Amino acid sequence: MTIQFDLSGKVAIVTGGGKGIGRAIALGLSSAGARVVVAGRTADPLNEVAEQIRAAGGQALPLPTDLTDGSQIDQLAAKTIETFGRIDILVNNAARSFLRSLLDLREDGWDKVFNTNVKAVWLLSRAVARQMIAQKSGRIINITTVGAEKAELGMAAYGCSKAALKMLTRCMAREWAPFGIQVNAVGPGLTRTAFSEPIWSNPDIAKHVTAMLPMGRIAEPEEIVPAVLFLASEGANYMTGETIYVDGGALTT
Repeated sequence: MTIQFDLSGKVAIVTGGGKGIGRAIALGLSSAGARVVVAGRTADPLNEVAEQIRAAGGQALPLPTDLTDGSQIDQLAAKTIETFGRIDILVNNAARSFLRSLLDLREDGWDKVFNTNVKAVWLLSRAVARQMIAQKSGRIINITTVGAEKAELGMAAYGCSKAALKMLTRCMAREWAPFGIQVNAVGPGLTRTAFSEPIWSNPDIAKHVTAMLPMGRIAEPEEIVPAVLFLASEGANYMTGETIYVDGGALTT
């Protein structure tokens, strides 16, 4: 049996879809046939991604959204249903972090990380799940990180939030499986995005980091997309509660 990543007729929401991995995922979902709602805090990057999708013949709706505002989260789900009539795929990609030691990290910094990386994922997934339950089907894909498994200096809040997201993925999978909803995660390793630019743009740090990776290089955003497409496709029909790590072997060291 040959399984292809055909998402024709599906409707997807991608948070943090204006840049980096989120942008690559939005473009990848569109190329597989999905209609894509691109959400994020800043309008201009969302509009650029939507225009790129439309120029390639796809359908896209940019929706600026503050994911720390519960009313805006509800509006994101409602506007998607109003525009496209359904929600088949949710990719929770939006995240934030601070490069701080535990001694230097402020309490409000910790809260900001968890509010975006965990609480917002729960609230949006809950809003979307209600529509998916009515449809009796849906896929939720959370973007986590190798830092959920491996402690990294200066990244404690981020790593802890993503470890929490991994467990939230499993909890949502367990609760919502009877309703036809599958919830899985993709955990990228270090990827060349603006989010990680302080690492890869410094030649000395980049050399040190890549030397520790079995594959000897960091990932490009487009290399994360196939795992997301797989989880969104019929190829993953019997998977839920799992995390796929796309990390160049980082977790083997």
